[in-house]
Amino acid sequence: MTTPREALLVGSVNYDDAETTMRTAAGLLGPRLRRIPDGEVGIRFHWIMFQPDVLGGAEGIERVGAERIPFGAGLDARPLRIGEGVDASSIVLPPLGYASAAIESYATFRRLRSEGAIAEGVRFQVSLPTPLAVISSFFSGDDRAAIEPVYTAAIRRELDGILTAIPQDDLAIQWDVASEMGIIERAAGYGRVMEAWWPGDPFDGLVERLAELIDAVPAGVEVGVHLCYGDAAEKHFAEPADAANLVRFANAVITAAHRPLTWLHLPVPIERDDDAYFAPLDALALGEGTELYLGLVHREDGAEGARRRIDAAAPHAAEFGVATECGIGRAPAGSTEGILNTHAEVAEAW
Repeated sequence: MTTPREALLVGSVNYDDAETTMRTAAGLLGPRLRRIPDGEVGIRFHWIMFQPDVLGGAEGIERVGAERIPFGAGLDARPLRIGEGVDASSIVLPPLGYASAAIESYATFRRLRSEGAIAEGVRFQVSLPTPLAVISSFFSGDDRAAIEPVYTAAIRRELDGILTAIPQDDLAIQWDVASEMGIIERAAGYGRVMEAWWPGDPFDGLVERLAELIDAVPAGVEVGVHLCYGDAAEKHFAEPADAANLVRFANAVITAAHRPLTWLHLPVPIERDDDAYFAPLDALALGEGTELYLGLVHREDGAEGARRRIDAAAPHAAEFGVATECGIGRAPAGSTEGILNTHAEVAEAW
């Protein structure tokens, strides 16, 4: 039986605060983790769903619809539009909230490390959405192309704020890549069609955008990519036939980027423990030193199901670690410790 090396926490964890997340993860997984996130607590609990409230306060951006669309924790999920006659290039976006959250959680990370709760050498992991995720989810029509450079600059400012405040050798940045897979699969997800808004081959545009984000992370900082098919109500926006599109996209991005990728995460649907799903991994061309994590841990079937999927993947991946398909922040209350324990049961230390 194959035993994977290491575990990756993709991002969100269903605890109330960063200290509980980091202390629990370090305690249960310890030497299996190279990096620890803060669990995306607070308003980040629902991934990017707090961004409309942030962006909606900018002059020149309006909410669509007169009535709030409640979305947990007091959020308003109404989409956004550029005001009539407004030049998008003149819009000044406020801080998006990612840098301030990371800086606050890093202080907790450092304290826990000084107390011995987190081991030396483990990095602080910050997960960021790609600009495309927010733009495709909350803007429509011609507004998407118009707002893209504005929002991209804003997310880059968040990244720069994180890089300024956190030492490079303590930091790992993960780009969360979900909407891109929706465009590649030409899926309808989260109530609207996922489609490109730029000329030319949509795939090439996706590769270019993600490679630029990877290259924005300095060489001394680890950088990972989490490919995803969504987890709204623990359901995908599309069910992949196999891992072929994941591999095709990952290979193209790795080739296009000018710096090496530290890790790559690929999702594995719960029902896929068959050879056909994993066979495309034969063509995966990771750079030297790039870690592969397969999101084959599922709360519904625990270690037994994870081991079935591990054994199915093993003929096609010489070495890999384990993870869930997506963050576990939306998993049912009370299930988090069991999910973390499953990681520990099926993975060895690094």
